[in-house]
Amino acid sequence: MVEAIKKRWQILKYKFIFFLGVVGPGIISANADNDAGGITTYSVVGAHFGTKMLWVLLLVTFALAVTQEMGVRIGLVTRQGLGGIIRETFGVKLTALVMFLMLIANMGTVTAEFAGVAASFGIIGVSKYVAVPIAALFVFFVLFKGSFKTTQKIFLVFSFFYIVYIINGFIIGPDFGQAMTDMVTPTIEFTPIFLITMIALIGTTITPWGQFFIQSYVVDKGLDIQHYKAEKVEVYLGAIITNVVSFFIIISTAATLYKVGIHIADAGDAAAALEPLAGHLAHFLFAFGLFVASMLGAFILPTATAYAICEAFGWEDGFDTDWSRGKYFYSIILITIILPCLIVLIPKISLVSIMVLSQDINGILLPFVLLFVLKIINDKSIMGEYTNGFWSNLVAWITIIGIIVATVVLVASSFFILG
Repeated sequence: MVEAIKKRWQILKYKFIFFLGVVGPGIISANADNDAGGITTYSVVGAHFGTKMLWVLLLVTFALAVTQEMGVRIGLVTRQGLGGIIRETFGVKLTALVMFLMLIANMGTVTAEFAGVAASFGIIGVSKYVAVPIAALFVFFVLFKGSFKTTQKIFLVFSFFYIVYIINGFIIGPDFGQAMTDMVTPTIEFTPIFLITMIALIGTTITPWGQFFIQSYVVDKGLDIQHYKAEKVEVYLGAIITNVVSFFIIISTAATLYKVGIHIADAGDAAAALEPLAGHLAHFLFAFGLFVASMLGAFILPTATAYAICEAFGWEDGFDTDWSRGKYFYSIILITIILPCLIVLIPKISLVSIMVLSQDINGILLPFVLLFVLKIINDKSIMGEYTNGFWSNLVAWITIIGIIVATVVLVASSFFILG
């Protein structure tokens, strides 16, 4: 009996060590969704609509897990990034279209990251004209020196800041019963502001860039199909963790801001949601968290964009290349840093609007990327026995159709109101 227990313990220990060896893609990809645009969007959702959209968050959690798992599975089977497979499967013209859509979405998200930098320093009285250029130079310097992975780990450790929202949520003492009810009771308002916020909520949780990033990540990590079960667990765990944080951000802002009718116009308004936990230090705590989240995204997005585009068109990439060999790679990184910074530096531009609208762009463009992913993952000549099952296809199609319908209704309602 004792020997059997010891043997069982050894098996569990080896499985746990194996899991730790492959951990990273699912949790990091999901956690990176809680960037500047994510924190701001979730804060706006709670402050403007209370807990009415929690049912969307619940559905999106399942969709995030399923779509990220598909990306992981394609990467493990093919040992290629998504851009390369799209080129091989659909040809150069369609690849160029997908890369263009991804570039638009990613540029919007990077703009949100630097808007987050500007907003975080604005809370403590530092001008965006000082903070943003310094942050941009720092990002490019770190990436050019090739120390991105080390920096990413540091910022991911800092991103444990998100736990303050969970603690804060319990200190506030919100109506968890109402939150649970709203989570399983669909509520929708056919107004442009509700629909555009709902699309932003979806777009900040399931991102076009995330599909490219997670697939490239498992390939770069040297994983293959034998790691599939462990990676599947990690992807699902990552989806749950990131949206538990999202849940508490929403209920915290709902209980502190929505309850008294405060709408978020700037980052200082969003910071007020942390006052039950941090008191007069809430603004500094929120500024720190927003800065960390913004910088994490500012490092990941230009890198993910450059890798995806270079892979798609067969250009040399990687930080081990010099400028002459990796000119396209570094040029894409420069463009995706400089242009977003210039947008953020436009005088009197609304930083909160930038962060939320960038997530709308993600949401609107997401169906196009997912359509390509679905075509690839259901192709037996590519995936063999690892094609999608019924439930994965169902969740993916519901996500695609849901976003398209919401977008159509949004456009229609906007014309109706303007008319």
